[in-house]
Amino acid sequence: MRTVCWLLLLSILTLAAEPKKATVHGLVVDSACAFVKNLKNKVDANCAAACARSGSPLLIMADDGSLYWPIAEVMPAANQNPRLMEFAGKRIIATGRVYDRGGSRAIALERVELEAPAK
Repeated sequence: MRTVCWLLLLSILTLAAEPKKATVHGLVVDSACAFVKNLKNKVDANCAAACARSGSPLLIMADDGSLYWPIAEVMPAANQNPRLMEFAGKRIIATGRVYDRGGSRAIALERVELEAPAK
């Protein structure tokens, strides 16, 4: 009986760790400003792009304030800045598999598009 309980618990934990496909609405920001300047909902696009060109990773700051590190699921992994550069400082809709580990979130980008302006 004890073995069955452990196997059941292990199965549940394995399922909980599986990444789920999700859509994230948010702002593309550079990581330094996201942490140092405590950004809320606006960033200068030129500043974000300049920081990204200097090597600061771009992040997606979701509407709820969560920060998502854009990643590639293939190894060796590739820098995602080139993929997000045109969206620096802009609102986007990103779709992909979301990973949650140790308080950090990452999204393996499948699709990224500019969010339509609110009317």
